[in-house]
Amino acid sequence: MTQRASNPSGEQRTGATGRPATIDAGAELDPVHPVELPDPPAGGGLTSAEVAERVARGEVNDVPVRSSRSMAEIVRANVFTRFNLIIGVLWVIMLFVAPIQDSLFGFVIVANTGIGIVQEWRAKKTLDSLAVIGEAKPVVRRDGTAAPIHTSEIVLGDLVELGPGDKVVVDGTVAEADGLEVDESLLTGEADPVLKRTGDTVMSGSFVVAGGGAFTATKVGREAYAAQLAEEASRFTLVRSELRTGISTILKYVTWMMVPTAIGLVISQLVVKDNNLKDSIARTVGGIVPMIPEGLVLLTSVAFAIGVVRLGRKQCLVQELPAIEGLARVDVVCLDKTGTLTEGGMDVTELRALGDNADEPYLRRVLGAFGASEPRPNASLQAIIDAYPAPAEGGWQVTGTLPFSSARKYSGAAFTEDGGTSSAWLLGAPDVLLTEDDPALAEVDRLNEQGLRVLLLARARGELEAADAAKGAEPAALVVLEQRLRPDAGQTLAYFGDQRVATKVISGDNAVSVGAVAAKLGMAGAEHPVDARRLPADPDEMATMMEENAVFGRVTPQQKREMVAALQSRGHTVAMTGDGVNDVLALKDADIGVSMGSGSEATRAVAQIVLLNNSFATLPSVVAEGRRVIGNITRVATLFLTKTVYSVLLAVLVVCFQVEYPFLPRHLTLLSTLTIGVPAFFLALAPNKERAHPHFVRRVMRYAIPSGVIAAAATFVTYLIARSHYAGTGALDAETSAATLTLFLVSMWVLAIIARPYTWWRICLVVAMGLAFLVVLAVPWLQDFFALKLVGTQMPWTAVGIAVVAAAALEYAWRLVGRRFGA
Repeated sequence: MTQRASNPSGEQRTGATGRPATIDAGAELDPVHPVELPDPPAGGGLTSAEVAERVARGEVNDVPVRSSRSMAEIVRANVFTRFNLIIGVLWVIMLFVAPIQDSLFGFVIVANTGIGIVQEWRAKKTLDSLAVIGEAKPVVRRDGTAAPIHTSEIVLGDLVELGPGDKVVVDGTVAEADGLEVDESLLTGEADPVLKRTGDTVMSGSFVVAGGGAFTATKVGREAYAAQLAEEASRFTLVRSELRTGISTILKYVTWMMVPTAIGLVISQLVVKDNNLKDSIARTVGGIVPMIPEGLVLLTSVAFAIGVVRLGRKQCLVQELPAIEGLARVDVVCLDKTGTLTEGGMDVTELRALGDNADEPYLRRVLGAFGASEPRPNASLQAIIDAYPAPAEGGWQVTGTLPFSSARKYSGAAFTEDGGTSSAWLLGAPDVLLTEDDPALAEVDRLNEQGLRVLLLARARGELEAADAAKGAEPAALVVLEQRLRPDAGQTLAYFGDQRVATKVISGDNAVSVGAVAAKLGMAGAEHPVDARRLPADPDEMATMMEENAVFGRVTPQQKREMVAALQSRGHTVAMTGDGVNDVLALKDADIGVSMGSGSEATRAVAQIVLLNNSFATLPSVVAEGRRVIGNITRVATLFLTKTVYSVLLAVLVVCFQVEYPFLPRHLTLLSTLTIGVPAFFLALAPNKERAHPHFVRRVMRYAIPSGVIAAAATFVTYLIARSHYAGTGALDAETSAATLTLFLVSMWVLAIIARPYTWWRICLVVAMGLAFLVVLAVPWLQDFFALKLVGTQMPWTAVGIAVVAAAALEYAWRLVGRRFGA
């Protein structure tokens, strides 16, 4: 294997979550020229005195890793918004020119902002506590003893141990290497692992795929690339999601509409009508405030934050908030068998010697020595270690090792045996180590069909390091392993089936064995497993195979990545679960990466969601939470934007007809609270199992625009009729009351449509809002407070009749949109 240089300085590298992070060119970040340590550590690492000395000099990796926004950032993000500024200015004006009733909208904004801050603070606390639980602790050698420590405690010159799956947490120089292979794809984009030898540079953000060793930390703290990677990778974020991008787009267009409309309204009320100044200002503000869908941003933030808290209670760490939204849109889940469908541990059930002259006791000693040669065994080798103890001390000496690699599917070890005889052995996949016509493969297939895992022990004829080390290997024995199925895996697969989410099992194990395990769990399509070595290279053909089949075996790490890309090319939103280093590339490229908490540091670093309880059964809860957030925000967004549309149209109509604006701020505060604010809060947190659909803005506006147009038209018709009906002192108040009644009833019908399908609490919610409005109309002091008093009977009943016609128009419009564009 050829050695490649590390990433040249100054080029753009990719962070632990796949996001680019540009580092300025400069000597302090040049991986090719690491700093020279004055006293490099010996094999036992630094002494306690040396560590204390470096800490005193500030040569410690003490850069805090932020798992969430700071409290100051949370307050700033919730308080200093464009619309809070607009509403704040209008609120101050109203406090001077109108009664306190017309300033209620300002107090509502203060309450909303406070709710947003509290909810995001709760989410921050949850994320921070979970991040500590899931934090990786590198093993550092000090005073001759290796022990795990916090990343922030590493000092310059520390000797950090590495093993399969470990992430390189600070920059350094390799001090020990035993078949050490490092994947630098997150830095360079190069998928092939790099063989590292003593003296080579390792960069933070890379991870070990095979072998082991140790490196000396050459850059720590803010000088290390890891500090910048970690902060970028783990930052709590509410951006880069279709939902939030869509809301930002909507708010941008609302601003464009609002500015000219507000100017026209101001001119109309202050100049053309030449009304009382204070009353004109109040009605102008009353026309501007409801145009702003300020509660929509709040509810989105609250829904996301509450989602984090709910998932946190289930030991699920959401490293990027858009992951909640992404899982709601997922229609394909790719599962790694080991650690996902099966538990990590295995048991050896049988050792089958091959050949007539096989000596089973001797093979047991070989397996015992093989297990002892690997300092960090994987699950398969750990089962062998548990079953076959190592030979007596001083009997077998290890002379060479070949670490396991997911790409080659086997590992190796060379020994000097008791009598001084030299031997080299390979342990791995039978269908890789054996020729296609070997009779032993038939026996392997029979075992695989029972869901058992089979490894082949073979004597190597050549050098372990040779590229063709497996060529001509002499088969010696089959090691039969039984995998432990997760008790909840079957129910989880059934859940995805019910939710019309396709599941694909992608494993490096034998395809027949994987299919048997999937079949035991009742997975559809498990009876036709596909050997990935026979998959077509053409991406389009591979995509077809992926859509038509459910179980794939003998998949290489690069193939996993290609499979994810193939599914995405067909428009699928793909989630990938995994816990091993062979899953990292696919996790990184998938729309949503889900890692087990017990998985390797590398998988936890690239995954957006980490299941800290290692339970695959938690995944449906994550999907359900995403669907709840997205589905409900889509619902309530329609409520808010309906208000924006009818507010803009009413203002335009008032300007065109040169009449007083029909409402004071208090009227629209009351309507917004009863038909939008309170109902939206409950609807946003309600259960919702519908899979999220794309094109958020289009879907919302298809319903909001006709609803707003109908509401504005009905209200303005009532207002014009009332202007011709009433005359004299108090006529404007009577006209406003009639128009308010129509607008309330139409808005209630929009709420009633959005609340479907009805449940007992949804019905109670709608009825309660209606009763609250009736109380305002019936109680004298509330009538005075909100300036609402229905005069006579003819005009109020006319207002009700117009609202009934508008409700019928709403029903027709919603059904028409549903038939034409889909629900």
